[in-house]
Amino acid sequence: MDLLLSVRPGRGCTVLEARGELDMATSPQLRESLQRLADAGDQHVVLDLAGVGFMDSSGLGALVVMFKAMRDVGGRLSLAAVRPAVHSVLTVTSVDRVIPVYDSVQAAEADVPSTDRAPGQ
Repeated sequence: MDLLLSVRPGRGCTVLEARGELDMATSPQLRESLQRLADAGDQHVVLDLAGVGFMDSSGLGALVVMFKAMRDVGGRLSLAAVRPAVHSVLTVTSVDRVIPVYDSVQAAEADVPSTDRAPGQ
């Protein structure tokens, strides 16, 4: 299955919405999209995973690599609206203890540090 990604401005952040599966075939696409956002100066990115029903270890690896890359440049990657199958992967691997996970995009937006600004603000 393909991975469809769309970007929109959020409240104090950028929201990257993902739909499809995060696996070996699609995780490079997610990583490239997140890297483009980081390169463009997006300080806080909320990854909306409401449309993702499956994630394997390559998807997990892409999230961890990009979380670290964004953190290293003073940014932040958060996950939102994570479905149960994906959440169990995050929990079993303890990644949910490192990358912030929120019940909704709105909850993630509400937790954006006030020093972060969306591009163009």
